[in-house]
Amino acid sequence: MAMNLIKKTNEYKIFKRGDERFAVQDATGKPVNGEEKVNILLAEELIKVTLPGAEPVEEAPAEEASAEEEAPAEAAGEEEATDA
Repeated sequence: MAMNLIKKTNEYKIFKRGDERFAVQDATGKPVNGEEKVNILLAEELIKVTLPGAEPVEEAPAEEASAEEEAPAEAAGEEEATDA
């Protein structure tokens, strides 16, 4: 994979990998991982972090699915009433 240099400072280098993720190396060329890597990428505004508890997007499709399940049941009940 090719890595493109995004930013170079005295403390670290930030690369963008071929799979669109970021790699960070310290001044000695060793990879930086974990919380330290996240803090560097946040400071450079290359990533955004969302909190695990803030996921209202998942709840909306679940509500729509339950509404869709009820609608066909009501339609089936109306069809039976007209057939009788």
